[in-house]
Amino acid sequence: MHRCSLNGGFYMSMEYLYERTTLPTKKRIGVDRRSYAPIKKYKKIFNIGYARKRLEPLFVASPLNVTCMEEINEVNTDPVETSSNMSSMNAEETALLGVLSGDSMDDIELKNIQLQFPSSQRFNGDGGCTEVRVRTDHGDIMVAVQGDRAKPAILTYHDLGVNYFCFQPFFNFVDMRALLENFCVYHVNAPGQEEGAPSLPEDYIYPTMDELANQINYVLVHFGIKSFIGFGVGAGANILARFSLAQPKKVDALALVNCTSNQAGWIEWAYQKMNSRSLRTRGMTQAVLDYLMWHHFGRYSEERNRDLSQMYRNYFSRNVNPTNLSLFIDAYVQRTDLGIGRDTDTIKVPVLNITGAMSPHVDDTVTLNGRLHPSKSTWMKISDCGMVLEEQPGKISEAFRLFLQGEGYVAPLSPTKIVAFRRLSDAERRRPCRHSPVIRITENPISEAVVC
Repeated sequence: MHRCSLNGGFYMSMEYLYERTTLPTKKRIGVDRRSYAPIKKYKKIFNIGYARKRLEPLFVASPLNVTCMEEINEVNTDPVETSSNMSSMNAEETALLGVLSGDSMDDIELKNIQLQFPSSQRFNGDGGCTEVRVRTDHGDIMVAVQGDRAKPAILTYHDLGVNYFCFQPFFNFVDMRALLENFCVYHVNAPGQEEGAPSLPEDYIYPTMDELANQINYVLVHFGIKSFIGFGVGAGANILARFSLAQPKKVDALALVNCTSNQAGWIEWAYQKMNSRSLRTRGMTQAVLDYLMWHHFGRYSEERNRDLSQMYRNYFSRNVNPTNLSLFIDAYVQRTDLGIGRDTDTIKVPVLNITGAMSPHVDDTVTLNGRLHPSKSTWMKISDCGMVLEEQPGKISEAFRLFLQGEGYVAPLSPTKIVAFRRLSDAERRRPCRHSPVIRITENPISEAVVC
């Protein structure tokens, strides 16, 4: 026997096993049939030529050694029994398939097929806002009101290339909805910047940044607002800062995102002039589109949030009036310095100065922070984002809530109330399903006539 010893146990040489298991099947003269007995034994151990069934462990550990075990249960290879099992399984499967196919074809009647594709991310214009036209000294402007007018006012002003729709995702954020129970939001749009606005007349003289700030007085008079909390982004933040310098008693606090306090530099002036000329002559070109994306998101916006970037690209291309935008850009690039400083006249109301780490306006916000009084200003840089309201709404809503609590405008919100609003928001997103005889095929076929 070709046996070897290892750790107190024995094992068989594989060379011997190979020779024994690969002998030819033809009968040989002089070969003893008793020599084939070990072949059956090892075939049974290694399950060669036998049907699989429940097997016991091949090796069983013992305190002293490892021994080789044989199968305990014998394998049934009776062809008659196997054939009967196969026939019974086929009969059961045939009956089951017949029942399923008959029921499904009787219950569902294919009347109409409608292809529906998932809608891409877009601005939500249905945020419970009421659009009101307000007459000013430079024509009518559109103001969208959200909430109860009897409550304290929050007045917003938008940036270049967008309108009040850019605030809708943020103010409809679940944490902001819990806060806005105590406020009414007034979204002010610059002349000709609302969605679907016609082109302004050729002889129309677009107001300057100071005149745009003065238009807020007409909004306050129209709605009977004595004072408000300002929330502005980019060019809108600069307009609100100018109004607070001219009318400090009508402003309670300011939340400014990517706000600039000085006049445009030579590089910005050159870029904006080329963009304005392209918008007037050729419309929304690729160069203007790239500049607007950089203005709002900074660099590498596609890598951070591809869906959000694509949404804004589509909006700039399809929903912006190029002529009206060129006039707004001209007014912004010709802005004057705010003329504020810590040692001189500065903004007297509390200011929350916010920017994103990826934003191209970080240096502008640092300059503004250096010109504000330290006891009246708070500077925040949100990481991993450029457009803070869209990319980090949770952090901005928490910062804005704490800012208002610190100034005594709202009572602290309990965690229980915030959780209740989140559950309510989740319940509103889950619409109940209803049964319909019409099958609408979306990306994948469905097996029931259910429309959700």
